[in-house]
Amino acid sequence: YKKIERICYHNKPAKRGSPTKSPGTGKEGINQSHFLETELDAKGKVMRVLTSIVKFILLVGFLYMFVCSLDVLSSAFQLVGGKAAGDIFQDNAVLSNPVAGLVIGVLVTVLVQSSSTSSSIVVSMVSSGLLEVQSAVPVIMGANIGTSVTNTIVAMMQAGDRNEFRRAFAGATVHDFFNWLSVLILLPLEAATGVLYKLTKIVIDSFNIQGGDNAPDLLNVITDPLTSAIIELDKTVISDIATGDPAARNKSLIKIWCKTEKITTLLNITVPSAANCTTGVPCWEEGNKTWTQINVTETINLERCNHIFAYANLPDLAVGLILLALSLLILCTCLILIVKLLNSMLKGQVAVVIKKVLNTDFPFPFGWVTGYIAILVGAGMTFIVQSSSVFTSAITPLVGIGVISLERAYPLTLGSNIGTTTTAILAAMAAPGETLANSLQIALCHFFFNIAGILLWYPIPFTRIPIRLARALGNRTANYRWFAAIYLLLCFFLMPLTILGLSLAGWQALVGVAVPIVVLAIFIIIVNLMQTRCPRYLPSRLRNWDFLPRPLHSMAPWDGVVMSGMAFCGTRCCCCCKCCQKTEDEEKGGKERKKSQEMYDNPALTRDDEPLEAPKETVKATQL
Repeated sequence: YKKIERICYHNKPAKRGSPTKSPGTGKEGINQSHFLETELDAKGKVMRVLTSIVKFILLVGFLYMFVCSLDVLSSAFQLVGGKAAGDIFQDNAVLSNPVAGLVIGVLVTVLVQSSSTSSSIVVSMVSSGLLEVQSAVPVIMGANIGTSVTNTIVAMMQAGDRNEFRRAFAGATVHDFFNWLSVLILLPLEAATGVLYKLTKIVIDSFNIQGGDNAPDLLNVITDPLTSAIIELDKTVISDIATGDPAARNKSLIKIWCKTEKITTLLNITVPSAANCTTGVPCWEEGNKTWTQINVTETINLERCNHIFAYANLPDLAVGLILLALSLLILCTCLILIVKLLNSMLKGQVAVVIKKVLNTDFPFPFGWVTGYIAILVGAGMTFIVQSSSVFTSAITPLVGIGVISLERAYPLTLGSNIGTTTTAILAAMAAPGETLANSLQIALCHFFFNIAGILLWYPIPFTRIPIRLARALGNRTANYRWFAAIYLLLCFFLMPLTILGLSLAGWQALVGVAVPIVVLAIFIIIVNLMQTRCPRYLPSRLRNWDFLPRPLHSMAPWDGVVMSGMAFCGTRCCCCCKCCQKTEDEEKGGKERKKSQEMYDNPALTRDDEPLEAPKETVKATQL
């Protein structure tokens, strides 16, 4: 009787707009397809299991290619800008300026796409005595900022869907805001008091630290077979350029010989007189010449590398551009396929369960513990993969499709910052005895910088400003998607280059330009907050920005200029752009039906609690 009643219930048409209920449970939100799946025959169930297994295998494969493409992307950036990064580091007088050191750390890390590479260059300079530890601290802060550019680039790959792009860009830029806000507080404090330098100095002097092993290559063991078959780099060339080795400028970053051997032999040479002989070395005279001996080290090439470019007689720039285009293509393709696979796998109750597990806090009164556990998880996962860029870039698509909320991605990102410093600490402990203290002190400065940033911007919910800023930026870039490229160029290239130029001109020029801009920015922020919360305390003229020219308080005129430029490109430059060019009405008409059904079946694609911010012009027009 129950079975007949259940079948009859399934065949009974549901009222339009009302959720279907499961008999006897009272639970809502489960549609009829959930019950029909339970009536599958044996063949249908087997096919469903096999399909799930195949999708999981494909997901792992695409994720593997995604991680490998990030590694190749880093190599490409090093080939294109690695020697320039070494030249930037070589100017020690500039690095003594804390602000210049900060922006140099940002620019170099963006150029080489690896904070570990830029950190190793700094360690080499400190070990060789070219740079003091105290001057290296701002550079490490800049490297912490520059490493967040990778997941921002990854987020831009999801610009095809407006709602996914809103969440993904917010999830990526929360890392940027955390780093920049931490630097705004800690850099002036460090320049005034040297608190990080003194704290790490006390730690180094208090413990008898012995050299250890290198950081475990857990992820590289898996990815190296593929990435090493594509390209291998000699990263010591960048460090040699930074430390002032003139012979390194003519060397190629592309590794040609993978197995070499160094042989040291004694060589007889002539010197002008016996006074030029080194103490403890044989010195004799034969005829009118004075002879002595010196040690000569010769490198013998034993085995040639087997990667693709080992036999290609191409300059580093050409190889770098080829790999840059190839890695970006693979990165975009893998990211699109990963998102589509996740959307097809995370459907119905599966998505509900996963979202509930990942985003739900512990019950009261232990809810506050959840975020700190997420920090530990982020630190542990980053320690395993040995790259904060890889971890944060991997969770960015999950934030985009709504599986991980922005509030949960924030502590995971903070933990990733800590995880990447622990691998640097282990690597520093493997340094030789004479350079161990300085290398370890720099790594500890990086560690305590991130700990201090977490203490500033996480424990108290009110201080989690990066979440609010990232969400506001995500809403803005969803309305004007071209603004994401402007943000990337401004935040990681134009602003650091401008600050570097002002620093080279002298501190008077830097202060004279920076102080008015900072004061103006603080005034605008305060007025915006008061306009939203307590406009009655403002003068009537400042209760809105309508007294300013429209381009100064609205992005709509700029949007019109950008769209006009793209339309001009589509009609004059390339005919293929016409196929890609769509108006808002065409997008809504062509995708609304498909998207509505997809979002109904997949709760992972539902919108966040905060609605998408509409342009102010649209709101005013509606009110009128």
